[in-house]
Amino acid sequence: MLRSLPLRAAALSVVVFFTFMLAWHLAVRGTTAVQQMDPEYAKLMGVTATHGKSAMPGPLDVAATLWGHLKRPFYDNGPNDKGLGIQLGYSIARVAIGYFLAVIVAIPIGFLIGMSPLMSRALDPFIQVLKPISPLAWMPLALYTIKDSSLSAIFVIFICSLWPMMINTAFGVSAVRKEWLNVARTLEVGTFRRAFTVILPAAAPTIVTGMRISIGIAWLVIVAAEMLVGGTGIGYFVWNEWNNLSITNVINAILLIGLVGMLLDQILARFARLVTFPE
Repeated sequence: MLRSLPLRAAALSVVVFFTFMLAWHLAVRGTTAVQQMDPEYAKLMGVTATHGKSAMPGPLDVAATLWGHLKRPFYDNGPNDKGLGIQLGYSIARVAIGYFLAVIVAIPIGFLIGMSPLMSRALDPFIQVLKPISPLAWMPLALYTIKDSSLSAIFVIFICSLWPMMINTAFGVSAVRKEWLNVARTLEVGTFRRAFTVILPAAAPTIVTGMRISIGIAWLVIVAAEMLVGGTGIGYFVWNEWNNLSITNVINAILLIGLVGMLLDQILARFARLVTFPE
């Protein structure tokens, strides 16, 4: 019974997928009584007044357009006409840089907070004040001080990735079993060696969980940040295609954003399984 659970879950997922596709296909085929509508109002409502057919593309239209993008993912016809591969590449690069910088800063500070009650009490007010601030609220300040849209987007990724990693690291370090630490002290293990040989392996699952949360937030925020700063990236692509009234390309971009986000999450989930050991 347990062995068949993954197979049954996969079968159910396939059924849900095809049910959704069928419902979507039937929904966009439905006609709307727009013959008496003003043409401009009908256009704003997303319907075509001439034939009464919804302007929302169906799954077949989206699939055909997506196949066209996948055949030429890296074409470059100018500032506002780049392939989805290039746009995703810019977004992933910005997320990677900002996320890596956050790892460098958040994990050592998290270790410090987790190992020192004094530092925990001293830094907690600052963390509690800065943590709830929306990452996008930093964008105007970043643009004003950095004066570069791409670096400003990286800074926003850095800020939004910082707090989950720092807090989870501090929690994981402070939750390490006291018996293990006492044994290390009995063996006269130094502070730095104790941090790397005892605390880090014990806190690793919690730290990676924080990293997994951070990568999801970072990928979520980069789309909104690129909509604001423009230029390149998948967020800018979505906004540009909306301005071009290409709903098909918007849906394709949304689909790819979800797939890349799932891939990033699964990479860190795999890493979390590698550092988790039964007690």
